[in-house]
Amino acid sequence: MTPSFFVPGSPLGWRHWLRRQLLIIATITTAMSLIQLAISDTPWQGILLYTSCITICCSGFVQLLSQFFTSLRNRGRAPDQQQSWPGPGLMAVSLLLGTALGIEVGGLIGNQFSGFHSARLLALDRQTALATLIFSLLPGIALTNYFVVRQRIERARTEAQTAQRVAAETRLRLLEAQLEPHMLFNTLANLRVLIGMDPGRAQEMLDHLNAFLRATLTASRVDGHSLATEFARLDDYLALMKVRMGERLQTRFELPEALAALEVPPLLLQPLVENAIKHGLEPQLDGGQLIVSACEVMGAEGQVLLLSVRDSGCGLSESPSSSGTRFGLQQVRDRLQTRFGSAANLAISGPPEGGCLVELRLPLAQLSHPGALAPQQP
Repeated sequence: MTPSFFVPGSPLGWRHWLRRQLLIIATITTAMSLIQLAISDTPWQGILLYTSCITICCSGFVQLLSQFFTSLRNRGRAPDQQQSWPGPGLMAVSLLLGTALGIEVGGLIGNQFSGFHSARLLALDRQTALATLIFSLLPGIALTNYFVVRQRIERARTEAQTAQRVAAETRLRLLEAQLEPHMLFNTLANLRVLIGMDPGRAQEMLDHLNAFLRATLTASRVDGHSLATEFARLDDYLALMKVRMGERLQTRFELPEALAALEVPPLLLQPLVENAIKHGLEPQLDGGQLIVSACEVMGAEGQVLLLSVRDSGCGLSESPSSSGTRFGLQQVRDRLQTRFGSAANLAISGPPEGGCLVELRLPLAQLSHPGALAPQQP
């Protein structure tokens, strides 16, 4: 009486599948038996027996026919173009033929178990046979509509999630594309100043810039790279800055080996390091120290990767460049929001010992740890 096996696009394990079919058959058998008890004087045992046999047979035949028509429809199609059900027309044929066969075969099986000789569908008069067929079709039609509507809702939800993910990835690409010219303009501005002051060091800086751009532009074309690679790119950039600042710039990296292969968004720390030099260390006559570190800490919602950029510069309130556009910080915040949502954040503080500290917290659960990402050497 129902295609209880028919669930478009729902690949389930056999145990789950069997439990659900038994539950559906038991529910429909009980409902149909109660209806027949209300309109018939037949003993409930006989009604329950025949209803159970017919329901099981209808389910089996409808499922077999729908799968047969689905296979025919998918023949010659690519895997990504195949359908999980035969379509409304062939499904209607499956329901009609499967229900008619189920009534016939189920009635015969019921006769064998009960010892009675219930009239077969073909032996009934036209009006009674039509009423019996329509009555038996109702559960199948209702269930088919339910599963089709549910599949459409799930497909719409999946498409909406895919659209959101594509939009987020597109926005992230745009943000990453904005970062490259920002970094390049800052570096070229530094190079322009150095050309007039020291042509030899300007040549050295230009050589470093060529090597740095080659590696950086390659890294910016991927969704992520290892944390070791991120630190290596920072080392390339700081080599450029050391040409200009000389001994005024002291740097230190702290990257535990256990975290080196974690995959992070490319060039995530780049604008933070640029800001630390431009707003903190460069304005100071004696320069200072820049420390970039990574560690694993416990956050409010689990383990997080803590990335920090600390400088011993003039601090937040004393920086003569504190009125800048803050493009770098906003760009990092936007990228974190796009990639991780509210699970990641950026915080800026002024430590008691002076300078500035910028901290990024990324959820470890959303960071992959691919073995293929080997640390790249600076």
